[in-house]
Order: sequence, then structure tokens, then C-alpha cells
Amino acid sequence: MSSKKPFLVALLIHALSAGMILLSKAAFNGGMNTFVFVFYRQVTGALLLAPLAIILERKSPKPLSLAIFSKIFLLALLGITFALNIYGVALVYTSASLGSATINCIPVITFAFAVLLRMEKVNVRMMPGIVKLVGIALCMAGGVILAFYEGPGLKPPFQGYSHVHDSSNKDHNASSHKNWVLGCFLLFVSTVCWALWLVLQAKVLKNYPSKLSFTTLQCLSSAVQSFFVAILMERDPSQWKLGFNVRLLAIVYCGVIVNGVAYYLQAWVLAEKGPVFLAAMTPANLVMTILGSVFFLAEVVNLGSIIGAILLVISLYCVLWGKSKEQSMDDLPVGAKSESTVDVKVAAESNGTDPPAP
Repeated sequence: MSSKKPFLVALLIHALSAGMILLSKAAFNGGMNTFVFVFYRQVTGALLLAPLAIILERKSPKPLSLAIFSKIFLLALLGITFALNIYGVALVYTSASLGSATINCIPVITFAFAVLLRMEKVNVRMMPGIVKLVGIALCMAGGVILAFYEGPGLKPPFQGYSHVHDSSNKDHNASSHKNWVLGCFLLFVSTVCWALWLVLQAKVLKNYPSKLSFTTLQCLSSAVQSFFVAILMERDPSQWKLGFNVRLLAIVYCGVIVNGVAYYLQAWVLAEKGPVFLAAMTPANLVMTILGSVFFLAEVVNLGSIIGAILLVISLYCVLWGKSKEQSMDDLPVGAKSESTVDVKVAAESNGTDPPAP
């Protein structure tokens, strides 16, 4: 059972993430303003994380300089405030299944940024490097198919929440090809923001390693930023009122379950199995979201979305496979590496070709 525990916890994490997407989409279909939703979500998360950070890290406080805080504030603006608000608008224009499919792009785009910033290397003369480049190409192809090809649709077996409460909004937005393309573009922008956010976080964490305080400061910063964005974009007081409905459920779920429970479980899995293991389980999020969007939100899943999602999943595994192979080669003993290099050189000389660069 202990060997299966990381696998089961990783599945739980992606199930919670799928629930976040489905509940967010249901709240938006119910008429909730996306900018107000992001503000309430971040406030809820900050109220949960702040006491935990004070209690758990009070014995080992890390000095926080103005420069570090400024970087954390800008990170929150890029990867939380900006990304979540764009993602929310994109969900209104598209679907929950498409929103989940684009999450598979994040590890691939993160790797591309890491290459551009010289945090990762790609050896195009070795198979792992070639496969990683293929993964990036497939990610781009999948995104194009998602945006511009719809194909026949898979009709839901029964009417769900979104169909009953917001059929006019669905007909106006989701069925409009122009809005669909715009939504796909916004999803791409949000994933780029998340990917760049992940890369930049690694650099800031080297100077401020208190992970819980780091997350809490980002959440608090984003709550303040999201408030001003929401005030600017939504002036109707009725949009700020909460009742015992799907809006309140979505806010509490995202703020407590996702920002609290899921983030903690994610940190545990990363410590036990590493980032590659957790990223490899990302397609489970897509499968759960597609099933939930069809059966509970009554969304129509088009053939183009399925093909594009499959390409995104393949691109993810291409990058993960290439990365794992390169790591296994780096972990070889020095003697084994030299022996393998000699073997390659001998084989190359016997074939009259030049050996590949080490």
C-alpha cells in the first residue's frame, strides 16, 4: 500500500484540480463575474494560508528584503492575478474540457522557457533532445487544432447545470467560432503566464526558501491586485453578493481545497517522487474534466478538442521522456559514461562517421 500511496495521492490532486475547473465553469455559467470570482478565491486562500505560515514557520523566520518582496509581488501579478483572470474569461468563451486540456501545455511551455533562459539544454544530436523538440512541435500543433478545428460533437446524455441555467449564454459564446478562437488564444496566454511563473519562481526561491511564507505572500499580493482588477471591471454591487449557491461553493472549494489541501499534497508528492512523476499524471486531470463536463455541465465535446487534447498529452510525455532519459544519462558513473563514449567513438570510426558530441 505504501508503494501505491504517491500514485493515489497524485490522482487525488488531479481530481481536486478537475473539480476546481468544473465548479469554476459552473459558477461562470450561472452568471458570476470572473474577476470577482478570482478576488474572492484569493482572499479565501490567503485567510487559510496566513495563519498556517505564522504557526508553522514562526521558529525559523527568513528575512524578507524589499527586493525579494517586490519580486514576489510581481510573480503574483504574472502567475496568479493575470493568469487566473485571463483563464476565467477564456473558460466563459470555451469549455471546461478545453480548459483542462491546455493544462497539459504548461510543462512543455515551461521547458521551452527554461531552454530560452539557458536553465535547460537540448542536444539535437541525441535522441532525448530530438524527442523533446518533437514534443514542443506537437504541443503547438495541438493548440492550433483546438482553436481552428471543431468537427462533430459528442452530445451530452442529459441536460446538466450549465444547460439549464445558461443555455442562452452558451449559444451566444461557446457556439460562436470567433469567441471560441479568442478563448483558445486567452487559454494559451494564461498557460504561457503560468509556465513563465514556474520558471521565475525557481530563481526567487533560491534567495527566499520559505515555501509556505512564499506561497502566502503571493496569495496575499494577488488578493490585493485582484481586488483592484475586479473593482475596475465590475461596478454592479449585485455581482459581489454571495449566497448559498454554486458561486459560494466554487469560491470555498478553490480557496480551501485547492489552495490548501491540494497544494500541500502536491508538495508531499514532489518530495516523495519528484516533479516528473506528478507531471506524468496530468492527463488524468483531462480525463476527469471531460467526463465531468459531459455528464454534469452538459457540454458538447468536439472531435477537434479530442484530437488536440491527445496531441497535447503526447507532447507532454515526449518532453517528460526526453527529460528522464537525459537525467538517467547524467546519473551514470563517470567510468560508465567514458566507456559508453568510447563505444560510440569506435562504432562511429568503423562506419566512417564522426561521433556525436558528448
